[in-house]
Amino acid sequence: MQETNKDAKVVIELQNVRREFRVGSEVVKALRGVSFKIHEGEFVTIMGTSGSGKSTLLNQLGCLDTPTSGEYILDGTPVRKMRRSERAVLRNRKIGFIFQNYNLLAKTTAVENVELPLMYNKNYSAKERKEAAINALKAVGLGDRLDHKSNQMSGGQMQRVAIARALVNNPAVILADEATGNLDTRTSFEILCLFQELHKQGRTIIFVTHNPEIAQYSSRNIVLRDGKIREDVQNTDIMDASAALAALPKQQDD
Repeated sequence: MQETNKDAKVVIELQNVRREFRVGSEVVKALRGVSFKIHEGEFVTIMGTSGSGKSTLLNQLGCLDTPTSGEYILDGTPVRKMRRSERAVLRNRKIGFIFQNYNLLAKTTAVENVELPLMYNKNYSAKERKEAAINALKAVGLGDRLDHKSNQMSGGQMQRVAIARALVNNPAVILADEATGNLDTRTSFEILCLFQELHKQGRTIIFVTHNPEIAQYSSRNIVLRDGKIREDVQNTDIMDASAALAALPKQQDD
């Protein structure tokens, strides 16, 4: 597994980020001074229970929201003072999203789903979009499912389409939100194998999860509690998802 290179470029930097929400007469402090850096090529899990601030942090990292105070710098660009439209462009160029529920368009093919982020990028012609989508699908092992629609695919295949869609723009960061949450054990490990392969290739991955088991397969673990970072440690003994997958009992036909 690829080691974290501390001389690598800083892709994500949070500087004393606070996020407060007013609920009636009360002020809810969801993030209370969160600071960390993520370097290019890291595979980081962010964990926390309900109320820890994990979802709020996810929205910050994904440029879906901005801090009340502090600064978020994404691949060299300060985000907090950007307009919503500017954040949307930055998000499209710099972040590849992967969701628990896949978020695929139901009546469109795998290729059409993967093309979607490129629809907003004027640098791609229609032919180039399709070629890029096909290459991304082949990279996640779905070269034989290009024209399949989501109702013709398993959960694992749909998540691979979602991963291909996240990769197609060659983003600075892959941001996964509970990406194995809806999958059975075997399929979860298959997807973890894919994430570890992307990590070996030098991709920067942030995997937000409530499942502590996932952290064993990443290079670094950040734990949130009550809006603060309670733990931020390097994983010196990264488990091999492919070995774990091979050790699972074979599925029995019903």
